Amino acid sequence: MAASATFSYQTPTARGYYGEFGGAFVPEMLFPNVEELRTQYEDILASASFRAEFEQLLRDYVGRPTPLFEARRLSEKYGTRVFLKREDLCHTGAHKINNTVGQILLAQRLGKTRIIAETGAGQHGVATATVCALMGLPCVVYMGAVDIERQAPNVARMRLLGAEVRPATSGSQTLKDATNEAIRDWIANPVDTHYIIGSVVGPHPYPDLVARLQSVISEEIRKQLLEKTGSELPDYVVACVGGGSNAAGAFYHFLDEPSVRLVAVEAAGHGIHSGHSAATSVLGTPGIIHGSRTLLMQDADGQITEPYSLSAGLDYPGIGPLHAWLGASGRARFIAITDDEALRGVAECSRLEGIIPALETAHALAALGQLGAGPDDVVVVNLSGRGDKDLDTYLKNMDKLV
Repeated sequence: MAASATFSYQTPTARGYYGEFGGAFVPEMLFPNVEELRTQYEDILASASFRAEFEQLLRDYVGRPTPLFEARRLSEKYGTRVFLKREDLCHTGAHKINNTVGQILLAQRLGKTRIIAETGAGQHGVATATVCALMGLPCVVYMGAVDIERQAPNVARMRLLGAEVRPATSGSQTLKDATNEAIRDWIANPVDTHYIIGSVVGPHPYPDLVARLQSVISEEIRKQLLEKTGSELPDYVVACVGGGSNAAGAFYHFLDEPSVRLVAVEAAGHGIHSGHSAATSVLGTPGIIHGSRTLLMQDADGQITEPYSLSAGLDYPGIGPLHAWLGASGRARFIAITDDEALRGVAECSRLEGIIPALETAHALAALGQLGAGPDDVVVVNLSGRGDKDLDTYLKNMDKLV
């Protein structure tokens, strides 16, 4: 679908739909919370006081703008101009802090006094714990028991920041199950608690809210590219997708620019059809998960099937409704990258550019060879996080980091 004066990929309908995906499917007890947020978030985000405080914290606390770095050795290898948007240099080490700063300010304006969150790779949990410490609010982070083990450094960081980390021990004991537990908490504590969802998932207005807060990424990219290349518009924007918050932020200000090719990179795990994958755009069908209608991995009876990825941040059985619509409409191209390919992406970025990326980000880097980009093309890869949290995984897989 082409962009027009009356259509924008950025903007969901009043009921929160992107095409056929989105909406708000929540238990009756949560309806007042979601409705309170839906009726107030746009006015709060547009208010002068919110904008001033949000921008000040992004600048002075988060460290924005983050650099746009031309990766010359990667460019030489792939025969195109590769730029890395350095979200790994944000305070806490990933893009997640952009969203949590915005949502904590929103929660304060809604009169909330307690914060809950879910996390997979731990970066959203750390970012939530960070802003709760900054603002003096109690924080509970739900995290799958499997992820607690494989992301131990981030668990320690959350606890050091004062957050309570509660394990999710049902199902696959990963991100999906942590989200289930956070929703149950919200149902039990509807009056004083704000749920800081970490991605562009969940009931409306969360997908739109998180995308807007993360859109600072693409806003900066446009300005930085103009300075570096003479044009605000790249030929490609590439980002990894689990739920999809970093991709939504990197794509946002290019969504209605049809000349910019958007590339979303998912986790193929051991292979798309191996039975151990998280490639939702290929394996998923429409259904409802965590309060919205989107693409999700499910069996013939509608039961969610367990996703798999070596990366804790990408093993989610669905994708955000915006991304489901971008894929279904043809606006974005989806590429699936295996664990082994992602590990090679880690080694390549580390040894060619001196930057150790997060395992999630490495999936996007590993897709560079599949783009078909030419020597005059400009490719922006959103470097969504740094690899400190994944060092244990890297050490266990050193034979594949070649």
